[in-house]
Amino acid sequence: MLYAGFMSAALPPFPMPEEPVDAPELLQVAPPSLEEPCLRADAARNRAALLEAAARLIAEHGVAGVTMEAVAAAAKVGKGTVFRRFGDRTGLLMALLDHADRRLQADFMGGPPPLGPGAPPVDRLRAFGVAVLYRSAEQLDLQLAAQPEPTRRFSHPAMGARRMHVTMLLRQIVPDADCELLAQTLLASLDPALIHYRTRQCGMPMARLEAGWIDLVARVTGTEPLR
Repeated sequence: MLYAGFMSAALPPFPMPEEPVDAPELLQVAPPSLEEPCLRADAARNRAALLEAAARLIAEHGVAGVTMEAVAAAAKVGKGTVFRRFGDRTGLLMALLDHADRRLQADFMGGPPPLGPGAPPVDRLRAFGVAVLYRSAEQLDLQLAAQPEPTRRFSHPAMGARRMHVTMLLRQIVPDADCELLAQTLLASLDPALIHYRTRQCGMPMARLEAGWIDLVARVTGTEPLR
């Protein structure tokens, strides 16, 4: 599953999750200052226009081309509007990532199998890692530029949603293990900085990373490797 078109696509409606009752609820991944629950219609339109403008700038010039001034000019609004909506450049970049994170959450909580409910948990775990790998590879510069500082990185709501999801799947596959720690170990292999190192500095193809994730899942869970 690829996520290349996430920034220009409209945010899909969230399906009702079909997970067990103790599964995580779909999280609001943006900080409250970025995702106000009751935006006025005009404010919501302005926010969407700003995100679309930022996405176009990234497509044309890369992440380095996204400044508050450039986004304001592309969206034909005052620079103050951009600052009021997102706070600063990092807030703007995080809002772009939040859009994709919410789509990914909707997919793994209520989308079609094997990523969504309805497939065996080990198949869902394999599909989850592959989806995150390719999504990260397609947005690598944006993900690295928008990553929270180290002390907040693992407490970010989007990371919490992923960790809870992987923990839930592991509890179904290896219920006698410390599934929370295993989930953190698995997610560490999907870190954007590590993907950057492997693909851009070591020249590893995505097919190798995908095969490595499938093999890691098999070894961690003691299940048969996918053939």
